[in-house]
Amino acid sequence: MIVTKHKLNFSNGFTLIELLVVIGVIALLLSVILPSLNLAKEQAKGIYCLSNLRQMTIASATYNSENNGYFPIAQWSDETKSYCWDFITYTDNGIEVVEPGLLWQGDTIDKINQCPSYKGSNNWGTIDTYTGYNYNTSYIGHGQGESTTSLYDGTIKPHPVWPDFYEIVMPAKTGQLSSPGNCALFGDGHYAGGANKFMRSPDTWDGDRFTGIKSAGTQGYRHCGKTNVAWADGHASSQIEYYTDSHDNVYDIPLMNVTNLLDNYNENAKIKIGFLSQNNTMYHLK
Repeated sequence: MIVTKHKLNFSNGFTLIELLVVIGVIALLLSVILPSLNLAKEQAKGIYCLSNLRQMTIASATYNSENNGYFPIAQWSDETKSYCWDFITYTDNGIEVVEPGLLWQGDTIDKINQCPSYKGSNNWGTIDTYTGYNYNTSYIGHGQGESTTSLYDGTIKPHPVWPDFYEIVMPAKTGQLSSPGNCALFGDGHYAGGANKFMRSPDTWDGDRFTGIKSAGTQGYRHCGKTNVAWADGHASSQIEYYTDSHDNVYDIPLMNVTNLLDNYNENAKIKIGFLSQNNTMYHLK
């Protein structure tokens, strides 16, 4: 038997055309795979965000049970500290200090207060670095500096330090909610100037006369076009519908056209902002 030996020739590499074909195939594969990877990454962030919001509802339920059914107040301050539902901030001997807020009753993992898909500022002028969520201030949290009408039947107390200058609208109680599963408690705060901590309903009412700041209390639809919401009964969910309607003020306060502000912003914005409902049905206590 004759065995023929062939000498392998490794001297010939890819031709330029072959190399370009390989590069083109790789680029094509990347163009197909990368969008799917990015989508999966954003979906994972959305799930992480829902988990954060769920933790907030658990903290709220704990607070309710230990404070005679009251929800935590949205915010108030005295001469030493700024108390917010998410963080308490103050200066101690020239050192800025951040502590867990009223919701957390002194104990939390700070990062729970950070939406993983939000990269902007907290728009509150404080030093807390975690942000992205807001709290139903129109109907639930209320607090210092809130404006009500004479028809409001909730509790208002004088400020403990400056009673001649400030009143505090007290937060709601769990017993006032007739349909907790339809009342937004926490959510993805977002608007043109940052992530305001205070969620606002689209329409004014006796317990929340504010009109001009309504646009600051909107939700951000940043999770693949959806926004995440934690409800007063403890569940958290995503919603794709957003609304920009904010009806005319009826309390003789100068009206800013909130609807126009939101529509103009959304016209070119990648992340849309808006309210959860066309009226106050997803915010109120009924």
